[in-house]
Amino acid sequence: KDRFEIEGLFDFLQSIYGLFGFTFKLKLSTRPEKFLGDIETWNYAEAQLRKAMTKFKGDDWELNEGDGAFYGPKIDITIADALKREFQCATIQLDYQAPINFKLEYMTNEKGKAAPEARKEGEAKPDEPGPGRARPVVIHRAIIGSFERFLGILTEHFGGKWPFWISPRQILIVPVMPAVNDYVEELQKILLDDKLNVDIDLSGNTLQKKIRTGQLAQYNFILVSGPFVSPLLALSACQALTFQIVVGAQEKETRSVNIRNRDDPSTHAKGVMVPLDEAREKLRRLRKERRLVNAL
Repeated sequence: KDRFEIEGLFDFLQSIYGLFGFTFKLKLSTRPEKFLGDIETWNYAEAQLRKAMTKFKGDDWELNEGDGAFYGPKIDITIADALKREFQCATIQLDYQAPINFKLEYMTNEKGKAAPEARKEGEAKPDEPGPGRARPVVIHRAIIGSFERFLGILTEHFGGKWPFWISPRQILIVPVMPAVNDYVEELQKILLDDKLNVDIDLSGNTLQKKIRTGQLAQYNFILVSGPFVSPLLALSACQALTFQIVVGAQEKETRSVNIRNRDDPSTHAKGVMVPLDEAREKLRRLRKERRLVNAL
């Protein structure tokens, strides 16, 4: 049963690291020179980890002989960030010794046999559990390790360009001129009601400076509100942003937004008109699905 618990932890690892786009390697660390317990127990524990690792990764894992903990073998998990740098965050350790040392037992569904004869005074208590009882196995596991260290690895992994669902700066709305400030504020309220992180820039800076500031702040989306945005300006904005959403007089009248996709040059000059409600639904779905790519 302990092997099946380990296999479940591998699924947990895959779901957590896959969510952030990490790849990872497995290393099996075996019995060190100084250890607790008997060799038979160690061999059995190592065999269980080998079977679980082979089922999960085939032969794509490494053997690290003699580097296990003194109480049991372990699996060290190393992740690689976007720059191919490796960090060890997770570990899974199989511990048969702690339950023995602390005399841990649990009741089973099996019927207990007749109680053994009373021990003589001074006779040592046997290591095996009593009738109808069994010895548990302790699995030590850490998935992300130190939370603060993991956040630092994440920050470098994404280079500040966070996926939409975890980004602290999801949307920036920029007006082309003061006449559309009221619509910008209305859009902000609508998107805030959708539980999205939305900022607006109503400062007196030029449009180019506002967009550049948003780019440096790594906003996932910038909404430019106004009656007209030149193709040249749209192109310059899309080169650093996944999407640029333009809201002008026509968009305000039809309750829609104009989306320019950085990865689709055909949308840079004019963009794609999308109803506001549809854009909101796509943004909410993008956040809910926790996708790494900011594609609506």
